[in-house]
Amino acid sequence: MGSLNDIGVAAGINILSAVGFLLVFAVVRIQPINDRVYFPKWYLKGTRSSPRHIGNVLSKFVNADVSTYLRFLNWMPAALKMPEPELIEHAGLDSAVYVRIYLLGLKIFVPITVLAFAVLVPVNWTSATLGDDEEGLSYDQIDKLSISNLGQGSKRFWVHIGMAYVFTFWTFYVLYHEYKVITTMRLHFLANQNRRPDQFTVLVRNIPADPDETVGEHVEHFFAVNHREHYLSHQVVYNANTLASLVEKKKGLQNWLVYYENQHAKNPEKELIIKTGLWGLWGEKVDALQHYKTTIEELCKQEDEERQKVISDPKAIMPAAFVSFNSQWGAAVCAQTQQTSNPTVWLTEWAPEPRDVYWPNLAIPFVELSIRRLIMAVALFFLTFFFMVPIALVQSVANLDDIERVLPFLKPIIERNGPRSVIQGFLPGIALKIFLIFLPTILMAMSKIEGHVSLSGLERRTASKYFLFIFVNVFLGSVVAGTAFQQLNSFIHQSTNKIPETIGESIPMKATFFITYIMVDGWAGIAAEVLRLKPLIMFHIKNTFLVRTEQDREQAMDPGSLEFGSTEPRIQLYFLLGLVYAVVTPIILPFIIVFFGLAYLVFRHQIINVYNQQYESGAQFWPDVHGRIVTALVISQILLIGLLSTQEAEQSTVALLPLPILTIWFHYVCKGRFEPAYIKFPLQAGSKCILLISSPYITADDIHIVSNVKREQQLMFAGGHGEGHAATGKRPDAEPERVPQGRIRAPGLPQR
Repeated sequence: MGSLNDIGVAAGINILSAVGFLLVFAVVRIQPINDRVYFPKWYLKGTRSSPRHIGNVLSKFVNADVSTYLRFLNWMPAALKMPEPELIEHAGLDSAVYVRIYLLGLKIFVPITVLAFAVLVPVNWTSATLGDDEEGLSYDQIDKLSISNLGQGSKRFWVHIGMAYVFTFWTFYVLYHEYKVITTMRLHFLANQNRRPDQFTVLVRNIPADPDETVGEHVEHFFAVNHREHYLSHQVVYNANTLASLVEKKKGLQNWLVYYENQHAKNPEKELIIKTGLWGLWGEKVDALQHYKTTIEELCKQEDEERQKVISDPKAIMPAAFVSFNSQWGAAVCAQTQQTSNPTVWLTEWAPEPRDVYWPNLAIPFVELSIRRLIMAVALFFLTFFFMVPIALVQSVANLDDIERVLPFLKPIIERNGPRSVIQGFLPGIALKIFLIFLPTILMAMSKIEGHVSLSGLERRTASKYFLFIFVNVFLGSVVAGTAFQQLNSFIHQSTNKIPETIGESIPMKATFFITYIMVDGWAGIAAEVLRLKPLIMFHIKNTFLVRTEQDREQAMDPGSLEFGSTEPRIQLYFLLGLVYAVVTPIILPFIIVFFGLAYLVFRHQIINVYNQQYESGAQFWPDVHGRIVTALVISQILLIGLLSTQEAEQSTVALLPLPILTIWFHYVCKGRFEPAYIKFPLQAGSKCILLISSPYITADDIHIVSNVKREQQLMFAGGHGEGHAATGKRPDAEPERVPQGRIRAPGLPQR
């Protein structure tokens, strides 16, 4: 294993990398030319405009104000200054709760670190048991700070058992309190959301075909009969892919029209001529303004024709619909009950908010859905299994001493001091990170195939897969593969009954590998996140060659989002490592604390200034976060029991048995106490909205789920009952049409 010198080299490289990234960011963020890269959220909100340039041309690109360079680190206190209620209003509850995960890590591990270094480290160090023994096991200075330094059957194991109980109960307290706080935040957030359409709308899938009625008529009759007191309106889903492509094409042409209108405004006397061939390189020469106006008019006609075609074509109607109710009570009854004796049809669930809908999966049949999920479960198993190969390769690099013993002809190359420290202290962590780069994309594709109907659901499912993958491959794979390779010679020459004992003693030795990984991923990786190197380069490439209008410039900004499916499981790895090694090898804890502190600072800054979330789920992911931390706690307890069972400490091992049972009981207490608030909408919290919806007169725009959908998404809702203003052609500020309670007019699509 690596020595303190190897860890020192890795620490030096990663600290220099992290500091370098932060210093470069602090300088480039204040340059006018980069303003849209590091503050895109404010541009999208319309509260920030491009910096004004006073003086020479150079001021357009470089900040000439010397005082700003003296305050180049002011982004750090600014990131912490915004109060949490203001952060929720600015970025949403999902973002505010996400950064609290890092704060939760600090709350758990800072006190644990203090206790571990005050109690466990002196107990481990003063035992002085380890050394190179006759069985050929190798140890280093880090191992002498761990539980491995205690002799078999030592009475000092009782200290570690006592601290395991202390750490567990402290984690219980912090987790329960955080769950309670976030649940309160969620209920308050939902209560203050005026007329959220998803609180009164149910998604209905697998609508059975009826030979005498259209899907829309079938839905209306079914809910008018079975939910007559609360049914309000419905909206079937259409397959409007061709229509959506026409809309996208028209948007592109309108952007070109705006560009040439701007050119004409700058120089009215200049005639704007373009060629109609490929990329404008050849073809007939025409007037640019007239060409684009004519083409757009023709596309508008095609769009109207395609819209009418979609409405009149029965094959374009999908067996899915959004059904709205006049109260949360009616929606709750429908969403949480089985509609018919056949459980495979009329499937109901709470509708995602409009931005959260994943449209391609709305019409997947029930049987096909089951088959898809079975296939993806098998695929995940094989993906996890075959990924063990690169993990073993990474561990072979992490154990150069063992390679030298097994392959002695490589000894002259391995024993060079400079390359050795860099390879063993830095490369294993960076190699593992490289292997994991494309994994989230693969897992997200698998989640989409499974048929989840919301973006937030896709993210949560991907996060579950990723966490399982990280646990099996990154954690267990590194421990098992690394230990087996490291002690290969001992395994070959000792009796079979001593192999579990050797593995038990060797598990703490993997702490050095995980320390290097934490520094690569958690220090340098987080610092690189704030620099946004890829978006910075891509913005300037697009701004130089592709940007023609302000709309193009906005699209070139690429603010990104939190990407919960890939980032949250990485956080869970740090919780897992901290809880597993808190009792076994406490030296790892300060590295984890640095990660949580730096990540909290960086991601709070990114949420305030950069990220633009695609949807708002109201922190619906928190039960998953809580459950994975509890899982990590149980794993740490089981591994500690397994480790002590190899140390001739049977009585000590028995004393640990209640811990997993208590942890599982704690999980079910929290699950029963808080989780319903994340599955169901509380009627009491939504009473204000219910009174509004139950008023004598309502408008379609007030309650229908379509009212906040993007233009291209609203086209999929075109026709049917209760369209939003984009489908009806009404202006948002137009006088609303009054409709009697419980009924809603179905005007159809207007003529343009």
